[in-house]
Amino acid sequence: MTGTRGYHHGDLRRTLLAAAVQVIEESGPAALSLRDLARRAGVSHAAPAHHFGDKAGLLTALATEGFDLLAKALRDAGDLLDGGVAYVDFAVSHRAHFEVMFRPDLYRTDAEEVVAARERAGDALRAGVAGLPEARPTAEDPQGDALAAWSIVHGFATLWLAGALPERVGNDPRAAARAVIHRLFPEP
Repeated sequence: MTGTRGYHHGDLRRTLLAAAVQVIEESGPAALSLRDLARRAGVSHAAPAHHFGDKAGLLTALATEGFDLLAKALRDAGDLLDGGVAYVDFAVSHRAHFEVMFRPDLYRTDAEEVVAARERAGDALRAGVAGLPEARPTAEDPQGDALAAWSIVHGFATLWLAGALPERVGNDPRAAARAVIHRLFPEP
């Protein structure tokens, strides 16, 4: 075969994932189809199935990638406040991944690779929470602290992405998140 529909494409897996991100950012995960991704990548309609099996397989790969990107962002952030800001920044910068990661109906949540990636992200979040001061009412419940921190930043990110926050928070998601998170988890 020759031309754009040739068998050798380079990194077709990466190309298909990038196209999926673009579709999800434009129209949401429901609009995603392997046939459309193949058309966008200039390959046969069977090519995506070769790499991912089906739509759930592709979204599993996208969720895995997202959890790994989130884990890296949280690890690189440092303390809990910066980690919370990094979480919101990740949601805004990687909206397609974020939309898929927290929709377990879209992908195979029990796939080994996504379970491991989700655990890496959870470990990074818990590491940030571990830096909270010992002298606080909930110090004896680190799991509860991790859930509270995640709920705050995830809720803020979701509200930001939905455009549901009041205008007074401004147009910078990082600054707005920092102000909100700081109210509940002040720096020591």
